[in-house]
Amino acid sequence: MTENQGERPEDRTPEDPQAGAVWQPPAQPPLPTTPAADGYPPRPVPGPQDRAADAASQTPEAAPAQPTASSAPIDPGPTAQGVPPRPQPPYGQYAFGPAQGTPTGTQQTLPLGEAPVSQKRQKLGAGKVVGIMVAAAIVGGAAGLGGAYAGATLFSSTSETTVAGPSTVTVNDTDSVNQTTGIAAKVVPSVVTISANNGSTGGTGSGVVLSEDGYVVTNTHVVTLDGATADASISVTTSDGRVFSATIVGTDPIYDLAVIKLEGAEDLTPIDFASSADLNVGDTTVAVGAPLGLSNTVTTGIVSALNRSIQIASSAAPDTEQDETQDDGNDRTPPFYFDFGDEGQQPTATETISIAVIQTDAAINPGNSGGALVDDEGNLIGINVAIASAGSSSESGSIGVGFSIPSDVVQRITDEIIAEGSATHGLLGASVMPAASVEGATISGAYLADVSEGGAAAAVGLQIGDIVTGFNGVPITDATDLTAQVRAAAAGSAATVTFVRDGETRSVEVTLGELG
Repeated sequence: MTENQGERPEDRTPEDPQAGAVWQPPAQPPLPTTPAADGYPPRPVPGPQDRAADAASQTPEAAPAQPTASSAPIDPGPTAQGVPPRPQPPYGQYAFGPAQGTPTGTQQTLPLGEAPVSQKRQKLGAGKVVGIMVAAAIVGGAAGLGGAYAGATLFSSTSETTVAGPSTVTVNDTDSVNQTTGIAAKVVPSVVTISANNGSTGGTGSGVVLSEDGYVVTNTHVVTLDGATADASISVTTSDGRVFSATIVGTDPIYDLAVIKLEGAEDLTPIDFASSADLNVGDTTVAVGAPLGLSNTVTTGIVSALNRSIQIASSAAPDTEQDETQDDGNDRTPPFYFDFGDEGQQPTATETISIAVIQTDAAINPGNSGGALVDDEGNLIGINVAIASAGSSSESGSIGVGFSIPSDVVQRITDEIIAEGSATHGLLGASVMPAASVEGATISGAYLADVSEGGAAAAVGLQIGDIVTGFNGVPITDATDLTAQVRAAAAGSAATVTFVRDGETRSVEVTLGELG
């Protein structure tokens, strides 16, 4: 004990200790009384000691003062004469264990069979919750709801609890929830677990609800078992434990997106979209899905990179007329793999696709494919599609390098699939290769190795040897970047192409053709 510390109360020894003695309040002199009113007995007049005790019981307890070198030890006895000591409430003890009555083990998600149907959720009193920011002390004046409202409404102790597995966000301490808890509470009801099976093989993935009546977006490789089948049996489990059969509305293997429709579904919770064009590197990300079949799993991270493009092997990729991406002569296998949980041997991929992605370090694992990547307000910014692996397959799991298809691309393609059954993609009409691989190159970009006669590129005067460095304002660093950006655009749409010819930077407006 230092010289600045007072004597601890527990170290003090009473002057006259009496083993087994029971504390008794000191004797008090009789109190004066006031005359009785009609029908009421005489009332004692409170004395100074009683008024002090009353004040002590009604005044919030202040934090104990720090003892100084000259301060006397504090007696932990009664706060006022005649008042016994009150037990102190514990502070800083937050229970984050399993909620009472909630199973703690992992839950099998495929197939669930006859899962119990939970009671209808209580509706939020203030309507749809948008931009939840639960911890008021953290978010301050940021957009979203304050902690008091979110705590009382989303996590009210009177709300119903589902006990048939981890079908809702578990909150044990409603007074201590953070921003991620609020995001999860908003997003989890909009994410589903998908099981696909064709008899000989099967797999699991995730999906995101687009409409109340059961339209769901996922990946093509989830519902086709990476091209193994076109008519897989699809079962979908919602976050509250309901199980639906589903049919494929349309697939888009060029960008690895698909839309399915749940049979007989109603009152589902659609996701809210944000524009991926508004993202910054460093923005908060939250991934929600079913890695390894574990439904309603939530992980967090940041936007690690934007304007990223990857080339990934896909057995579902169609044999169509394409802008050819030529090999640069280096024998490399891209370290990118679809992140879906498979049961059995999948077909060997023979084609590759180039897609624009958001890179995130939020943990994404096999089974997260088709799940949601959302921002700090719980709005969709991407559909999880692939992971990088340090090994020879995705079996090694997350290494902190995951990829999501940007929400702006997702919205365009899913809208077209729902309306028309398929989506369109742009065609530039040129063969490209990485400019950095060309002898004597001084800049990076997409080198036009050939220009198709009658194509979109030829129509605006693009020539062999031009190096494309930008497409619709997005930097182009190699052939994969250009192919991914052209495919992300709709057929017939206008685009601005920035290129370098003879050391001079130029721009041209081009109307894209249609990928056949």
